[in-house]
Formats: sequence, structure tokens, C-alpha cells
Amino acid sequence: MNKPLRRIAIFCGLLILSLMIRDNWLQYVRADELNANEHNRRVQIERFAHERGNIITADGQTITGSTETSGTDFKYKRVWKDGPMWSPVTGYASQVFDASQLEKIEDGILSGTDNRLFFDRTLSMFTGEKKQGGNVVTTLNSAAQKAAFQGLGDKKGAVAAINPQTGAILALASTPSYDPGQFAGSSSKDSKAYKTLLDDKNEPMLNRALRQTYPPGSTFKVVTAAAALENGLYSGIDDPTRSPVPYILPDTAHQPLNNEGNIPCENATLKVALQYSCNTVFGKISADLGNDKMKAEAEKFGFNKQIFNPVRTDASVFPKDNRPQNAMAGIGQASNRATPLQMAMVAAAVANDGKLMKPYMVDQLQAPNVDVLSKTQPEQMSQPMSAATAQKLQKMMEFVVTDGTGKAGQIDGVTVGGKTGTAQHGVDNKDNPYAWFISYAKSGDGSPVAVAVVIEGSDTTRDDIAGGKLAAPIAKNVMKAVLDSKK
Repeated sequence: MNKPLRRIAIFCGLLILSLMIRDNWLQYVRADELNANEHNRRVQIERFAHERGNIITADGQTITGSTETSGTDFKYKRVWKDGPMWSPVTGYASQVFDASQLEKIEDGILSGTDNRLFFDRTLSMFTGEKKQGGNVVTTLNSAAQKAAFQGLGDKKGAVAAINPQTGAILALASTPSYDPGQFAGSSSKDSKAYKTLLDDKNEPMLNRALRQTYPPGSTFKVVTAAAALENGLYSGIDDPTRSPVPYILPDTAHQPLNNEGNIPCENATLKVALQYSCNTVFGKISADLGNDKMKAEAEKFGFNKQIFNPVRTDASVFPKDNRPQNAMAGIGQASNRATPLQMAMVAAAVANDGKLMKPYMVDQLQAPNVDVLSKTQPEQMSQPMSAATAQKLQKMMEFVVTDGTGKAGQIDGVTVGGKTGTAQHGVDNKDNPYAWFISYAKSGDGSPVAVAVVIEGSDTTRDDIAGGKLAAPIAKNVMKAVLDSKK
């Protein structure tokens, strides 16, 4: 071969080599980056070219689906059954506005792109079967979810229910809510609906069960009682406490901590103090223990850390604070803030003899042929208290329901423990308070459900806002729904 031809051949070879390198670089090194690029419409078209897998309740109810669309290059869009009721669990999946909650976190399974579904995708190429996504089976109990959502009604608030023995989330409701089907497509109508929801001052897209923190009020006194018993400040729940009335907040100019009403709180026992929700007793306990011990006990229950279940929750907060503020934090006020899920975890740990299980809401992931790809195993999160302390707290909480402020949580033939709370809200308590109730119910084989309910706003007059009146009846119906489903 003469020299000019050899040079042309070498040059052409280099061009081919560079094309091969470039092609491999794009296909393998940058593949994930290009697939995730928001401007890569082919990826989006492929994502909506087949039916999405479904989200299913623990009792087998399918709460999502797919429907064919027209007038767009996206063939399918997502639909939901009872969307407003289930959106705090499922989130949304939109052709334009991405996805949230389980629809986002488990998108690989639901859309069929997860590597664990490679065999199914490959097999469909040869068999000609229609490609589809896998399923997400949740831990949610459909009867409990319905009781929670309907119980909240037109009130602003949230409900979280857990199986204390496993950590499985049984109900997760938030109101006001939204219908994710309103903006699942790509039309101008969908875009308008999405913007309307974002602009709504009532924040219907806020998941109040997981992403909103509130002062827990007197429900936190359960944690304070646990701290008193665990640290040896008091040993028996029927022994008198060293609690004067009035109790003067430490390091203040004679600022009293008041009780609500004329109740027997002076030197009251722990059992009676929880029965009547004595601020003086629990505020003094928090001050006597000090901020470090109180903070350490709260953190054993899950405060001051984010929880992933697999959806991220906001961290509940027990503050590092000065003495008078620490006393107020011990009764669930000051800078003390908690999510409904966190307070359900408090009740669950008491019910489960002091063992706190890690909350989770996905039981298993399935391939399109319903083969199980993965299954969640219950996992202990912490041990906030000994079994002996938990059993003392059970007696106290059960006494609250039989003889105290939690009577509206009673269920015939069932042992129920609970604690009410009415948390101050706004500067100088000028806004309507938050109404709380945390509880658990014991069946013959243990404690299958723990619940937290918070009512952030309602049309109830201020004087009638109380955890026992507003929140306890909702918790009762959720617990009963779970118990009835076990029969």
C-alpha cells in the first residue's frame, strides 16, 4: 500500500475508533445521567408507554391503576381509587410534575425500570407480552385508613397508626387532602389544578402525619413519666411526688406553672398526675431531671432524628434549653415539637413493653408476575425504657382511659391506654390550641395497634377544643377498625 492510502486508512481507523469510544462513553458511562435528564423526552415517553405497577394495601386492596390517554405521546397515566384518602401514602405520579412519596421512591419497581426486573423485561421482548411494572405491597390497613380519613372529615389534622410489635404503619391520614388524579396528565387542566393546590393556603399537599411538627402538649407527659422512672427520680406510680401547688418555674421571677382547673395535683402520685394531666407535677419532674436527661430519654423515643419508612419524616424536636424552658418542654410546650407519627411511636413503645420498633410502610416489592423481590423484616429501633417501666406506664395510661380525661377512647371488651393533650398555640396562646390523643389497644394476643391523632384546626369553639373531645373518638374508631379486621 502506498503512503497516501496508508495515511487515509490510518485516519479512517482513528475516526472509527473515536466513534466507538464516544458511543461506549454515551451508552455506558453517561447512560444514567442521560436517562435522568429532564429534557430527554424519550425516557418520559417510555416511562408512560405501558401500565404502571400498583400500590396495594396489606389486606389486598389495589388503590392505584393506569388508564390510556389520547392526544399525547404518553400512552398511559396514573389513576387512584379514593385518591384524597390515600395520597398521604401513595403521593402522586404526574406526566409533567414528576412524583412523590411511594410513587417516587419505588418508581423503579412501579415503572418496570428497576434492575431487579431485568429478567421480566428481557422475557417480554421474546414472548411479546406487554411490558408492565411491578407492585408495591404496603402495610396499610384499608379499614383503619378509612376510619382515620373519615374521622378527620373537614378538620385540619392527621392520624398515624402503628403495629407496636412490628413497626408496620397501619394508617396514615392527613387533612385537608388532595386528589393526585387531578394533575396526573399533561393537559392545561392538569397544570391549572396543580398550581391551585400549591397556592391553597390550607396546604392540602402537606403530609401532616409525617412532615408537620406540633407542640405535643400533655401527650408528652408519657415521655416525662418514663424519664422519671428510668432515672430513679420516682420508683412507684402510686407513691406521692414532691410537687407543690403552685409550682414556681426555676430561674424566674416567681413565675408559676399552672394546672388546668381545680384538680388534685399537690404531691400527686404519677398515676393520678397523668389521670388529671397535672402540669405542676410533670413540669417539676422535667426540671428536677435536667435538660440532658430529658433530652436523652426523648431521643430514645426517636426525637431529634429523621426517620425513613421509606418516606422521609421531619425530625421531631426536644430542645436543648434553659431550666424554665426545659420545665415547659417536659409538659409538651416551649420548643418541644413532634409529628403525629412520632407520638404514635411513643404509645407503641409503651404498649410493646418498652421496645420501639422501626416504623415502615412497605411490606414487599413484587415483580409483575407477583414473585416477591424483597420483603421488609421488622427491626428494633431502640429500647426507650425497661419492660418494668413500660408496664407501669401501661397502668397509668389505662387509668387515664377508665378514670381520667381519655374516657372517649374506651372500646367495649378491650383494654385501651391513652393520653389526651391540648397544646397551646400562638404567641401568648392567642390561637386555638391543638387537640391530641395518643393511645394503644390490646387484643388477646398483645397490642396490635397504637394511634396518634392531632387536630390542628376545626370549627369547634375554643372552649370545646380538647384532646378528649376531638381526637380521642377518632383514635377509638381507628383502633376498633384494626381490631375488627383481626377477627
